[in-house]
Amino acid sequence: MTHLKDMTINELVRPEGYDCSCGRHHACPLQYLEIARGAVAHVADMVRAMGKAKPFVIADANTWAAAGETVDRVLTEQGVEHVCYVIPGERIAPAEWEVGSCIMHFDPTCDMILAVGSGVVNDTGKVLAHALRIPSAVVGTAPSMDGYASNSSSMEMNHVKVSLYNHAPVGILLDTEILAKAPMRMLQAGLGDMVAKYVALCEWRISHIVTGDFYCEEIADLMRAALRRIVDASDGIARRDPDAIGMIAEGLVLAGVAMAYAEISRPASGLEHYFSHMWEMQALERGVPYDLHGIQVGVGTLLTMKIYSQIVKRTPDTEAALQHMRAFSQPEWEEQVRRIFGKTADEVFAIERKANKNDPAKHAARLERIAAHWQEILDIIAQELPAYDFLYATMAKTGMPLRPSDLGLPISDVVDAFLGSRDLRDKYLTSSMLWDLGWTDDFAKYLSEVAEV
Repeated sequence: MTHLKDMTINELVRPEGYDCSCGRHHACPLQYLEIARGAVAHVADMVRAMGKAKPFVIADANTWAAAGETVDRVLTEQGVEHVCYVIPGERIAPAEWEVGSCIMHFDPTCDMILAVGSGVVNDTGKVLAHALRIPSAVVGTAPSMDGYASNSSSMEMNHVKVSLYNHAPVGILLDTEILAKAPMRMLQAGLGDMVAKYVALCEWRISHIVTGDFYCEEIADLMRAALRRIVDASDGIARRDPDAIGMIAEGLVLAGVAMAYAEISRPASGLEHYFSHMWEMQALERGVPYDLHGIQVGVGTLLTMKIYSQIVKRTPDTEAALQHMRAFSQPEWEEQVRRIFGKTADEVFAIERKANKNDPAKHAARLERIAAHWQEILDIIAQELPAYDFLYATMAKTGMPLRPSDLGLPISDVVDAFLGSRDLRDKYLTSSMLWDLGWTDDFAKYLSEVAEV
């Protein structure tokens, strides 16, 4: 069969999908996809292609100014009845209040959700559509994240960052002239969200070895192709070149397609994302703002690359790791969780009760697989991760933040994010492997020394 990485984006989103050599059937539910200059003029065509008649248009104040007013005008001129709702607030969050606000203002005669925005608005639209059991579509306003085509939404529930797998848009319209006008920090965020895929693919393969997580080489190859496209076009970010931005946007959509195919975020998210999730939760705990997700992920990627630069210099010591597990103290762990997570600690304890990551027998089984496959793990690291200097230079030429201090983060927040990452969800991360090997304390100290170097 033709490999996924060799297909055009329109071939990849055909409704019938593909039977894969991994044994699964991969499909993405898109019915309409357009990435082009002036594409916003075709928003009515997207609505009709979906077989719908009356969209409920949601936006925030910024995305309304960027594209919402144009969407409203085009739909009116094309005779498409619609209802618009601008979510109030200077900066909205992907959280219960915003979803509830949309539901309170929803017109039940509408038959689809049309989100105008990028990460937060798109994720809110997905959750809203799932709750209302109607389809959603999105008119993008920034190439700032890879979730346009994915069925996952990064949301805040009870002040905990969670991924909800419930709904994928069936229509995506990305006008590259609109995308190119997005704030530069949002353009940089798109690159930050994509360079994370180096780590995500590495971790996906390692987790497949250690825990038996589902892995598909076809999907991984598709993600690698999307990543190459982004990196090749990154020079155009600083110039706001619509054609380069279009290439980046297509790469971001391809990443979402890969997640939709896998039905998990594994192809696109690893420890680098958990640095961002933890920093967001720290900010929520303190009631202070946090930076764009992709910006934080970019910094988290460089931190994770530094961690891997030291992992490859080490050799597992099974007996020392088992001794570390025997010395594990549940009360001390709970105390650390309460210190790091604050009022969300009980949510973390609930995750552990379900996953039993701290169970000695499960630890011993994971450790045995790590030790038996250590050379294979080292080979994966060498195959998947680029040179640190190359990645740093690729990001630096856009002017994006590169260090925690660029985000106003102290070293203590970096270390706590690392320590708390494995506890946040039931997902096997680089930090999970370090914990299994008994190396967590060593690497926490190492991060405290090199985070700003």
